[in-house]
Amino acid sequence: MIKYLTHYYKSGTIPFKSLSAMPETEAIKKMNELYVDNALWGRFKDPTWYLRERKKTELWLKEQFIFKGGSPQEDYPIYMVLGKCEKIERNMEEENIAKIRIPLTHFKEEEISFTYIDSMFSFQLSREKSSEYYQPEYHGKVFILSEIKSILEERGLPEEGWWGNLPDDFFPYIEAQVWNHKILRGYLQQIIF
Repeated sequence: MIKYLTHYYKSGTIPFKSLSAMPETEAIKKMNELYVDNALWGRFKDPTWYLRERKKTELWLKEQFIFKGGSPQEDYPIYMVLGKCEKIERNMEEENIAKIRIPLTHFKEEEISFTYIDSMFSFQLSREKSSEYYQPEYHGKVFILSEIKSILEERGLPEEGWWGNLPDDFFPYIEAQVWNHKILRGYLQQIIF
């Protein structure tokens, strides 16, 4: 069983920041600064579209998490990865990425939700139901910790090849959404900028 979450962020920046916490003009400016035409940072190519879709996704995440018994302390989550993403790990130096790992035991079930793959992609797949990529048992669903543990016991982590035919810019991982930011703030004190 995976025992930690990983937060990936641009080296030299403050981790655990959310575009959703920023005024729209500031968030768009930040995405323009981060944009690079590649698989990882290319999602910021159209920052206005990205921000609009992110907010729709976060509303869906929060509603589904509450429905399953979650108790979000915040209006938006901080995004992490359950365990690690090999594809990101291989490109950390080249992409100037840093990471923080936090034991999963630091979170209560009602403080954390999960999606199979990136939540925006999962939500999009559930709306479009692309026959090439959509898997109804995983996409468009928000899972709680006990559910994700059961799925991991049965299937393991979604590593490359796990999903079959997927786009090259796809990053296979289980996304964790942390809804209690107080836990994360304690880790900021350990980082030297």
